[in-house]
Amino acid sequence: MKLQPIIGLEIHVQLKTKSKMFCPCDNAGEFAPPNTTICPICTGQPGTLPVMNKQAVEWTIKAGLALNCRIPEYSKFDRKNYFYPDLPKGYQISQYDQPLCQNGFLEIESNGETKKIRILRIHLEEDAAKNFHSTNGQNTLVDYNRAGTPLMEIVTEPDLRTPQDAKTFMQELRLIMKYLDISEADMEKGHMRCDANINLWELDEKGKKIAATPIVEVKNMNSFKALERAMEYEIKRQTKVYQETKKTTKDSPKTTRGWDDVQGVTQEQRTKEEAHDYRYFPEPDLPPLHLSHKGENAIDVEAIGETIPELPQKKRIRFEKEFGISSANIKTLVGDKELSEYAEEVISELREWICTEVASEGTEEEEWKKYGPKAVKTAINWLLNKLTKHLNEQNISIKNCKITPENFAEFIKIVTQNTINSTVAQKVLDIMFMTGKDPTNILEEEDLSGGAKNDELEKIINDIIIKNPEPVANYKKGKTNAIMFLVGQIMKETKGKASPEDIKKMLLEKLK
Repeated sequence: MKLQPIIGLEIHVQLKTKSKMFCPCDNAGEFAPPNTTICPICTGQPGTLPVMNKQAVEWTIKAGLALNCRIPEYSKFDRKNYFYPDLPKGYQISQYDQPLCQNGFLEIESNGETKKIRILRIHLEEDAAKNFHSTNGQNTLVDYNRAGTPLMEIVTEPDLRTPQDAKTFMQELRLIMKYLDISEADMEKGHMRCDANINLWELDEKGKKIAATPIVEVKNMNSFKALERAMEYEIKRQTKVYQETKKTTKDSPKTTRGWDDVQGVTQEQRTKEEAHDYRYFPEPDLPPLHLSHKGENAIDVEAIGETIPELPQKKRIRFEKEFGISSANIKTLVGDKELSEYAEEVISELREWICTEVASEGTEEEEWKKYGPKAVKTAINWLLNKLTKHLNEQNISIKNCKITPENFAEFIKIVTQNTINSTVAQKVLDIMFMTGKDPTNILEEEDLSGGAKNDELEKIINDIIIKNPEPVANYKKGKTNAIMFLVGQIMKETKGKASPEDIKKMLLEKLK
């Protein structure tokens, strides 16, 4: 029996507008005391009227364009009717049959393959409040600060086939939201939440569907790891149930199960509602939206499209083509928008230096191809292996780092020219990180600029040669590795300030 997992996702993305979806309340209520960023509108008081947040609409369209969606000419809001303690009006203003974005897709790289995941729709709605249940299960407290927050729901087609696919899709989607700068997209803080619909298809030898297990909606997955684990568990559970009962979609309704991350299991909660259960009807207090037209208070789709920045996938391709960076380093850089921008500024500074100071002949492009790869490789190694270590230890972002891209590029110039050794370079970087000072000034202030001068270095080399006749004799007999012992002794005398390349060069001249 061959069973194929079929997975579709419903992702809620909290937009970081300044105000809520239909009222002027502060949208940062998660940082405020409970029930303090509320008003009669978002708490559903009688006689109040919603006013649409234009920026939330524009940001949803922006996300749709980034995800290759079609933007219809008209869209509208609807009432989704259901009762729950966290829903102050007794209904939710959402979108049903005319969402803002339709029929898009997102390509992901998963398990060495490029996979195209279709997006059915993206619609905009208001969020519910937040429940806090007592440990004894007797009481529930409700914080309405979150009620009315703009919430964008992205619904995929069931095109995902493995838990890894689902995790990769979510990670790429989160990255796009951050590049668009429309959401913090932090799953652990609830800015991005995911429900997964999953069932299994039994396939024949030709890969044709014979039967399908009942669809299960899995909720309460608040991290990428939890999403992957929940899908893996649910596949095993459904496989076991199907092998024992042979129940199909015809025999059982769609159900909802919650993921228990501590126990590592899904637990049944209820049967799943269908669209007709919500009794959708057009929201009478909000006018329909006319998109793709210009004028006062209009939603100009073309203008919104022009605000979309370079997205992660295009940036990965460009970094590989222009800079020759390894795929692993590209993944790390592009995974942090600010870090990738910082790296690009550093590389731009290095290019200008090479093309104006280092270049001796040929065009700028020729000189960059000749000297650029080494400089870029050095810069990326120091950035990802050394500077980010400091950032992680201090828990700060590259945006708040005291080292400017210009100063970091100057530091890389010094390292590339072998003016200082790696030990001194690390000390310089440490001081730069703490103070933000220029690396050249640090070298002078700390007396690190090359250590001994040439005449002093020559004297030290002469002394080391006299004091170590055996390694000198071994070198002259053809044991070339013996010279590294002498270089080490000289480095000790110069306290690590002199460049090992300069020492070796002078030493070879002396030994001739």
